[in-house]
Amino acid sequence: MMPMLWVAAVCCWSFVVVFLVDGWTRPGYAWVRQPVSALALGRRGWVQTTSFLVCGTAVAAGALVGREALGSGLLAVVVGVFGLALVASGVFPMDPMRGYPPGTPDTTPEETSWRHRLHDHAGVVAFAAVPLAALAAVFALPEVWWKVYSGTTAALAGGGLLAFGQAWEEDSRRAGLLQKATIAVGWLWVGLLFVRAA
Repeated sequence: MMPMLWVAAVCCWSFVVVFLVDGWTRPGYAWVRQPVSALALGRRGWVQTTSFLVCGTAVAAGALVGREALGSGLLAVVVGVFGLALVASGVFPMDPMRGYPPGTPDTTPEETSWRHRLHDHAGVVAFAAVPLAALAAVFALPEVWWKVYSGTTAALAGGGLLAFGQAWEEDSRRAGLLQKATIAVGWLWVGLLFVRAA
């Protein structure tokens, strides 16, 4: 059980490292504007797709085998749902739009594919699961430090989800930055939660 919990933690943090490095080095990718999911498009899209699949599988497996160590059945279920939503985000990629991959019109299509719509639904589940898991941890974990940290994460991740959603709808030039900051906060917490369980 313990090795899987460590694997899940490392995969959470590796997910952040992958999109940071890949995004900074990807030709034509607007790091501040475009979302992490756009990195799953184009010739190097396999890098981000693999990151979705590996991280999501590891998180779901960690939640399953470590459900007792996580401190709460509800907490384990929400974290597991988060992992499965990441897998779905990798299986169903978003559509090319807003200038990426290079050569794509700098607009949002009036109609999107069924894959894109499933990707959107999976993304909402993943981003909502993190603050919900953190909120569950406030009530489930006994340590005061963890209660404070989890409550802060719930507020930041929840606020980040709302801010990113609005920025995406408005095609804000900072939408990608808001999303990446929200991911960094949430995935760091999930990783540390697995370390605590291990």
